[in-house]
Amino acid sequence: MRVPHPIPYQGSKRTLARSIVACFPAGVERVIEPFAGSAAVSLAAAQCSAAQHFVLNDANAPLMQLWHEIVERPQDLARRYEQMWLEQQGRERDYYEAVRADFNQDHAAHDLLYLLARCVKAAVRYNTSGAFNQSPDHRRKGTHPHRMAQQILAASRLLKDRVTLTALDYRELLPQATPRDLVYLDPPYQGVCGQRDPRYIQGVTFDAFVQILHDLNNREISYIVSYDGRTGGKSFGRPLPECLHLIQLEIDAGRSSQATLLGRASRTVESLYLSPALCRQIDLEHIIINHGFAGPTGTLANIRG
Repeated sequence: MRVPHPIPYQGSKRTLARSIVACFPAGVERVIEPFAGSAAVSLAAAQCSAAQHFVLNDANAPLMQLWHEIVERPQDLARRYEQMWLEQQGRERDYYEAVRADFNQDHAAHDLLYLLARCVKAAVRYNTSGAFNQSPDHRRKGTHPHRMAQQILAASRLLKDRVTLTALDYRELLPQATPRDLVYLDPPYQGVCGQRDPRYIQGVTFDAFVQILHDLNNREISYIVSYDGRTGGKSFGRPLPECLHLIQLEIDAGRSSQATLLGRASRTVESLYLSPALCRQIDLEHIIINHGFAGPTGTLANIRG
């Protein structure tokens, strides 16, 4: 079965989720996602029973309210989305702009779902005041209501009574992690850390993030980090420091959509960092060989410890 994906979100780890979950140790009690977004990794872990419980967190409070509606009121949310999808017919642009204005005032979950389904490249954008300001994609009307309902209901079935939803700063959330948990961190790309970026409600500075990882190491917490990568010969961000004693793997994320628009065939490779506590619990060689990891020169893996 395909993993459900109710929230269309640029940068989602949907295509990589199964490979990431393959790095989980046995016996995980909770998966904690401090930067949940579309929660692709937790949904994949739930579907293959890789953990018993899940903590989804994001500093974007309206996004977490949408997750609450998906989990607790999936049928109502699906009906509201269908109503909006039908009402837009023949006046898609004006309707989108009206919904966007309503959302920026009331932050209703169903409005956010509609905007995500209709906006350009499923890419969230915020202005300096924190208001959603992404334009609509005029080539499409958004996910069909029948398919959206399927995705919402399937995600609810996977997470119902198994998930805790929060909207905290990631630094407030992580102290609750224990050695029985698996923390998956997918923070904003480094290219925008430390400065305001329209894609994210909350920024994450490199030094503060490294300090948090040091703390997790000291507490013997197992964690996985998606933090940098490259497309062709261009690298994004600097590697996490050697002093963290992480294992760095690379995973092929597929053809770069931006490169495709420019008529190029470059592929995107993302880095995955595994913590010392995690590496002591897994068969790393087996994971590398069997789950699609690749190194920078075409070898099986680029590992540094």
